[in-house]
Amino acid sequence: MVAVLRAFGAKGPLWLRRGPWAQLPARFCSEDLAGAGRRESDPRPTSARQLDGIRNIVLSNPKKRNALSLAMLKSLRSDILHDAESNDLKVIIISDLKELTEEQGRDYHAEVFQTCAEVMMLIRNHPVPVIAMVNGLATAAGCQLVASCDIAVASDKSSFTTPGVNIGLFCSTPGVALARAVPRKVALEMLFTGEPISAQEALLHGLLSKVVPEAQLQEETMRIARKIASLSRPVVSLGKATFYKQLPQDLEMAYYLTSQAMVDNLALRDGQEGITAFLQKRKPVWSHEPA
Repeated sequence: MVAVLRAFGAKGPLWLRRGPWAQLPARFCSEDLAGAGRRESDPRPTSARQLDGIRNIVLSNPKKRNALSLAMLKSLRSDILHDAESNDLKVIIISDLKELTEEQGRDYHAEVFQTCAEVMMLIRNHPVPVIAMVNGLATAAGCQLVASCDIAVASDKSSFTTPGVNIGLFCSTPGVALARAVPRKVALEMLFTGEPISAQEALLHGLLSKVVPEAQLQEETMRIARKIASLSRPVVSLGKATFYKQLPQDLEMAYYLTSQAMVDNLALRDGQEGITAFLQKRKPVWSHEPA
């Protein structure tokens, strides 16, 4: 019931790329990528594998440093969306997102940034929680992804930056997510100077949930992921949707919306199962059914 997103540099650990993963169908992104700056003979810019409810999406275009191209964004979007409502999907892991480096025309750039916005909103609106696991420098779109996620865990060697202003391209779209994750003055200093902040500074300002030593990053992130994955998918999904729905409301409306959500939660099969199991002092058996 949790999606785990990794945003780290090329030197990040490779454990996610190993193991007996089942390759997902190549048709995932074939339609999206047609005519998006990718030749038929070129390899897909992402690869997706799934095992035991864990979907591993790897951005696999190292020749272009995994640039945030239109083809990459569309492929990533398609892999995230595939069977998003399936109860078999418990965890999504995304590896190696880099910044935009493509040089194309205005129309291309417009579509890139529009698609980028769609991907960021998809993370927010996805029915499962998304965890960012960061080991290294998260820059521009990488920082934007971290800010867009529900939970973010980073190694103590990580840093975060929105450096576009230094090359004449202000990080306006990353600023949307950043301004909603950290205080305004912190966001503006990052955007105006392009200077990085450390993992500890990011934790202090609310960009991260926790910081751990690099050797413990995988273990701690997966501990959180497995805990969430052990819970009822519809309960977690309802909770995530309600949290973001009430967030911009005033206090009275927020309590109204959350009160209604708790009534809806009680009506869920897993809501009743959880209460019954608690009263019977046993472990609940989740059905993961939406109603």
